[in-house]
Amino acid sequence: MSQAVIIKSNKYGIHLILDKDISFQALIDAVVEKFKESEKFFKGAKLAISFEGRTLTPEQEMALIDAVTANTDIEILCIVDNDPKHEEYIRQQIEACQASVQQPYMDGSTQFYRGTLRSGQTIESESGIVVVGDVNPGATVMANGSIVVLGAVKGNVYAGLGGDESAFIVALDMDPIQIRIGNILAKSPDKPFGRKKVKRKVKEVSMNPQIAYTKDGTICIEPLTKELLSDI
Repeated sequence: MSQAVIIKSNKYGIHLILDKDISFQALIDAVVEKFKESEKFFKGAKLAISFEGRTLTPEQEMALIDAVTANTDIEILCIVDNDPKHEEYIRQQIEACQASVQQPYMDGSTQFYRGTLRSGQTIESESGIVVVGDVNPGATVMANGSIVVLGAVKGNVYAGLGGDESAFIVALDMDPIQIRIGNILAKSPDKPFGRKKVKRKVKEVSMNPQIAYTKDGTICIEPLTKELLSDI
């Protein structure tokens, strides 16, 4: 590679191609220099970021993001996995899920977050939120309104934080560690919510979206249907 860092734009935001041979500190310096050169182009931008070229630990990813935000006025919204096959699968599932979850069921100020949430990461919304990606074990999504995860939920999800028990949670694969709607909290036992565990495959998600909602003071998780949504 003739350059330590190459910046390419994509539909998410920016994609960094990184030299795999230089030291990580040299890589950080090169990333900062590259963004400073492009500062006028990206000035004040809010972007998602993805990486290619070398394997990074979560700590190294955050170090690169911190270096960019500390030296420019760019805001990095999330990290997007560079996985075309997963992206295509999620696109298909988004279309299927959108056929059931219509706009009237989500508040007009619903926020969108694109990217996988890793252990230790938390996002919070004052309204509802749609996450395009997975919520891994140890990650948390919180919202005053409803939550839709176009991916797998393996971490913690809390909807209706202001006490709204009419809020709901939708996911393509619902296997949370802990789930809360309004003031009702449920924790995952050894076999989460009575569902059979299967061997985990990379990026595997359920083919049938599921919805969590409250009924008679408990949290129910069922396959998502238009009829069920209309009854909530």
